[in-house]
Amino acid sequence: MKLLMAVEVVARRQVTPRVVQLTLRPAKRAAFPAFRGGAHTILVLPDGKRRLYSLTSDPDRPELWQVAVLREAAGQGGSAWLHEAAAIGTRLLASHPQQGFALAPEAARHILLAGGIGITPFLSMLPELRRAGADYEVHFCARSEAEAPFLPELRAALGDRLRVWIAQRLDLARLLACPAPGTHAYCCGPARMVQGFAEATAHWPAGTTHVEHFAGIPRAEAQQGEAFEVEIASSGAILPVPADRSLLEVLRAAGHGVDAACEYGACGSCVVQVEGGEPLHRDVCLSPAARRRSMTACVSRGRGRLRLAL
Repeated sequence: MKLLMAVEVVARRQVTPRVVQLTLRPAKRAAFPAFRGGAHTILVLPDGKRRLYSLTSDPDRPELWQVAVLREAAGQGGSAWLHEAAAIGTRLLASHPQQGFALAPEAARHILLAGGIGITPFLSMLPELRRAGADYEVHFCARSEAEAPFLPELRAALGDRLRVWIAQRLDLARLLACPAPGTHAYCCGPARMVQGFAEATAHWPAGTTHVEHFAGIPRAEAQQGEAFEVEIASSGAILPVPADRSLLEVLRAAGHGVDAACEYGACGSCVVQVEGGEPLHRDVCLSPAARRRSMTACVSRGRGRLRLAL
């Protein structure tokens, strides 16, 4: 597991009927590690469940972190526990910041697109943008105002930089039709929105679009696919990966302590290095460059035999 810290819940706020904001304080240190806007942490719950949450607090306030938790009706109980049992004084473990999503320092202009709870990674970016005097705009989509987390605060802070789309479709193709030089676009939201963003920006220059994923492929699907083998570089052992098991399961059963958090290809916690062979990538977190030398053990598979740097 990534480096873990003991944290204590020091405040909680019901932001919407389905979203609670938790304020965390480090239990054994004066301040949290530094992070940039867009980072997330992995919370480890008392039953061992691990859940990813964007850090929604100002990166310039290291004494406190904040996360916002959407209660998932069809989830596996992690969000329900945080809503029901994470009271003031509750202690948890949290990973050091994970920085898979961040503002592009070279950008001259930023377009931020959020759907529902997808606003959360942008909340820690906004202070950075304001301090830098950056040129930016935020588009926020939600089914209703009551289901739009942090909407009053955003309206007060952003003014005419914020465009709110309540119960109406944001025309991504029109908004993103003409990429201006130096403009970068960022998206976080439901799968349909992310797919629409990918289609609308297919013609944008490489490296100018950025996506934060909250979900990858379903766990049942992650455990299905083409059978293959892996060779462990340190020992030469050959491990078969059946069609109905994930690489992560096989590696753990063989005694390799591979970290994992989401187990659906979104966080990158279970990345292993590939020295040879052809991985079949099914994650939503690795860049094209990273995929040339690594893979996610939870959802990705291989063709034939892979050689792993383990």
